[in-house]
Amino acid sequence: MTIGILGGGQLGYMLALAGYPLGLHFRFLDPSPEAPVGRIAQRVTAEYTDQAALEKFASGLELVTYEFENVPVEAANFLAERVPVYPPPAALEAAQDRLNEKHLFQKLSIATTEFAPVLKPNDLDQAVKHIGLPAVLKTCRMGYDGKGQWILRTAEDVAKAKSELPAAPLILERLVSFARELSVLAVRSRTGEIAFYPLVENHHRGGILRLSLAPAPRLEPPIQRAAEDAARRILESLKYVGVLAIEFFESGGRLLANEMAPRVHNSGHWTIEGAVTSQFENHLRAVLGLPLGSTGPAGYCAMLNLIGNVPDSAEVLAVPDTHLHLYGKSPRPGRKLGHVTLRAASPERLALRLSELPAFFHHPDFCLDAALAPSTPLRA
Repeated sequence: MTIGILGGGQLGYMLALAGYPLGLHFRFLDPSPEAPVGRIAQRVTAEYTDQAALEKFASGLELVTYEFENVPVEAANFLAERVPVYPPPAALEAAQDRLNEKHLFQKLSIATTEFAPVLKPNDLDQAVKHIGLPAVLKTCRMGYDGKGQWILRTAEDVAKAKSELPAAPLILERLVSFARELSVLAVRSRTGEIAFYPLVENHHRGGILRLSLAPAPRLEPPIQRAAEDAARRILESLKYVGVLAIEFFESGGRLLANEMAPRVHNSGHWTIEGAVTSQFENHLRAVLGLPLGSTGPAGYCAMLNLIGNVPDSAEVLAVPDTHLHLYGKSPRPGRKLGHVTLRAASPERLALRLSELPAFFHHPDFCLDAALAPSTPLRA
């Protein structure tokens, strides 16, 4: 049985590694001849809009999924006429445009940040008047890892942003004060079965995820239930199949939905070693209609992203309870090259293992202060 995957990055790589023990085979489509999956699976190198390549790619596949949410919806719809595509293209369409995403949250009565559309540069002043400052201005499409965003705190910031705005729709969101950032991974099978992983606490630098703690420290049951309720509404509304990630701000004891990703997610990498069933295996189970595996944690985990550079492997692996994943990518600033997961039986043992990591990880970008002193207040 061969599964097609749109996108050939590290998420696809880890999906394939999770699928091989299940007897699955994989075929990828990615525009880059350097996509990491070329080392482990058949790869079609072509643009997502190349219909001849899509025809070739789809031939003989059981189904198609994706590891990259900016695949053109037209490509997903083209494939859906030939082979089942999961998650459904409607989920891609909702998640690719931040304005559509916010409207979906509103429609489903999921609390989110206040927002206003900025469809042309002249709309910005009116949006600022409506939302107020501080605010964050984002492109509606294609922005990720902090790209395509402007923090507006003063009139001078607004004037500067006007001079830099792309000729594309944008959205202005109120900049909320929050205690921490959380994410939930939910999975829904073709059979309608649904499962949830525990909420994860995330820490960013420069708009890029640097550290995830799982399960989130000081996690109160009502907060977990609220995240699951929001995810369930989206899953059922979209007739979703596969893993869905939703990022939240925890503010004033409640959750505000920030954005969602219709795919396996960076903040779920801890599940490879830290959950009974990884997000990658459960995604494959879901799209195939197989029973979902347990999402229970197998301890306490910290996942650290390796951005732009990688440490000495021997030094990392010398720390007990540590697992190193390298993606086979060429180093460059801001690029995700791998991740490290630490798993321990208690928060205290996890903090000990983190403190034993080599000096490479004790740069502020890794946010280890949050993991080593989880009882201290988090930034607002």
